[in-house]
Amino acid sequence: MKLDIQTLDAKKAGSIDLDDAVFGITEVRADILQRMVKYQLAKRRAGTHKTLSRGEVNVTHAKMYKQKGTGQARHGSHNAPIFVGGGHAHNRLPRDYGHALPKKVRAMALKHALSAKAKAGDIIVLDAVALKEAKTSALAKHLAALKLDNALFIAGAEVDQNFARAAGNLRNIDVLPNAGLNVYDILRRNKLVLTPDAVAAIHARFQKAEGAAA
Repeated sequence: MKLDIQTLDAKKAGSIDLDDAVFGITEVRADILQRMVKYQLAKRRAGTHKTLSRGEVNVTHAKMYKQKGTGQARHGSHNAPIFVGGGHAHNRLPRDYGHALPKKVRAMALKHALSAKAKAGDIIVLDAVALKEAKTSALAKHLAALKLDNALFIAGAEVDQNFARAAGNLRNIDVLPNAGLNVYDILRRNKLVLTPDAVAAIHARFQKAEGAAA
């Protein structure tokens, strides 16, 4: 697959070949993408929730009133779950929501996400993702020329700080280095913008994985 390389001024700056084994999968499997997104979101959950049990609430444990003769139900201390301020019967405890997903499935999901974008024509290759000054207005003009209002930029090995600062003030624009490429962020944005360096890194990533498997 061949795509044109553009500049920030929306001018053509050559072309680049994309590996069909990574960007050219014809039958994109939604179930693989769903498993990967669920895996990523589960790992992001903090899991720090905590509620107090009967033994942890700060109330007196003395008997509320005598056992008989009051005409009321028989109760012990105030820490019972039925009372305001009492402990939880089945209190929530901190936990890890992460779960396992085979490495091959994770790699397959990334290929299918990239192929889905390529199949829809939603991949743009820019010669460079960098600005001379960190001005949001200047970046907004460039994005308007490229017709980008909802996009993920994979900017190379390192993100240009001027570009990152300018993009930080724009809604629906994300900027990540090569190492940050992931299925969830690819799918949550309408367009995927890559640099030639990012494309080379993606190719090298899968070639290395295939070499290790062999």
